[in-house]
This record gives sequence, structure tokens and C-alpha cells, in this order.
Amino acid sequence: MPNLLISKFFQKIYFLMFLGLALSGIIALIVANTPALYKLIFSNMLIFWALIILELALVVAISGIIKNISSKTATALFLFYSAINGLTLAVIFLVYTSSSIALTFFIASSMFAIMALFGFFTDKDLSSLGPILFMALIGILIALVINIFLKSSQFDFILSILGVILFAGLTAYDNFKFKKIASQSNPRTLSKYATIAALQLYLDFINMFLFLLRLLGQRKN
Repeated sequence: MPNLLISKFFQKIYFLMFLGLALSGIIALIVANTPALYKLIFSNMLIFWALIILELALVVAISGIIKNISSKTATALFLFYSAINGLTLAVIFLVYTSSSIALTFFIASSMFAIMALFGFFTDKDLSSLGPILFMALIGILIALVINIFLKSSQFDFILSILGVILFAGLTAYDNFKFKKIASQSNPRTLSKYATIAALQLYLDFINMFLFLLRLLGQRKN
């Protein structure tokens, strides 16, 4: 695919990703500043876990049916997911100070940009990193579940560092992967794939930000 078409493909990916992030952030702020809403979500664990399950189901659904739906439907599902995620992300505004959230967001954005540019422009083949990063992701998820019961602050600190490294690596790998896919695909088939790419990069950024917040965030008194 010509470089111009690759550029347009990535422009669409990042437009959708930033749109999703903006929607999540706005909704999280609204919930955090509306006592009735955050009490409804965070005082009722049934509703909170229902939202978490819905988020996971949407990620699986979007990935599974992307080939059989229109681009507009795929985009609508992604934005719906971003909105639902904003409801649960509101908790960070209740736990951490606004200044530390803003600082962490800036650091996460800088790290994401650096790793994204590296993944896009590198001449190295990063394909072999995929299975390694996937296994590392599974390992961290299992460790996080275990630490729910252990409640070890030292273990949590180590996992947070590993989480930042993991999602920084995934950011570089995913950008490399999308560029490779774009260069080998028919331009007509890429429109819907941009939504999946935006979702993956959205998740890379959100998780990197949340792990950084666990390390750098200043909790409210």
C-alpha cells in the first residue's frame, strides 16, 4: 500500500482512538461530579461488576463480528464501549487528586507517543514479540487476581512497573503490526479494521495510564 494510504489508515485509527479517550474522559468526569451517579455505580457492586462484564463482552464481540458489520456499526460499538469504560474510570477521580491524574496522563501520553513512533518507524521485525507480550499479559492478569487476596503493597508495586513496561511494549508492537497489515492489505478492506486497531491502541494507552497512576498517583486524604 502506498505511504499516503498507510498515513490515512493511521489517521483514522488515531482519530477513533482519541475520540474514544475523549468520550471516556468526559463521562468519567461527569460521573465523578454527580454524586447520584457515582453512588449508583460504586455503592452497588452488582451494577459495577455488570459494567465490567459488559466491557469485556463488548471487546470480544467487536473483535468477533467486525468482518460481518458495517464500518459505522463497528465505530458505534467502539464508542459505546468507550462510554461504558468512562463510567467505571470515574473511580480514579474519587481516589486520586486531579493534579496527579493530569501529570500521569501527560507522562502516559508522552510514553505512548514515543513507543508508537518507534513501532511505526523501526526497521526491526517486532513480530516475534507478539507471543511473548501475550503470555506476559496473561501472567500479569493472573498475578493481579492473586494479589487481590494477598494484598501485598510490594507485589502491587512490582506488578505496576511490569504493567507499564508491558503496555509500552504492546504499543510499539501494535503500531508495527498495523503498519505491516496495512502494507499487505487491500485498501477497501481496511476501513473496519481501523476500528479494531483503535480499540487495541485505546486499551494499550488506558492500561499504561492506569498502571502509571498506581505508581505515581497521589491519593486524596
